[in-house]
Amino acid sequence: MSVPVDPARRPDVLLRRRMPDGHQVSAWWMIGAFVAVSLSVVGLLNLFPV
Repeated sequence: MSVPVDPARRPDVLLRRRMPDGHQVSAWWMIGAFVAVSLSVVGLLNLFPV
């Protein structure tokens, strides 16, 4: 008899969490990620002289 493997418990999965069916990520996470990446790109570009 084989034991079912929960994909969220596999050792090669670092930050995955089991979410209930139908769960959607809040749009604010995507907006925040966009703002953070944009600010970091602008900040890095300011390190180089024209």
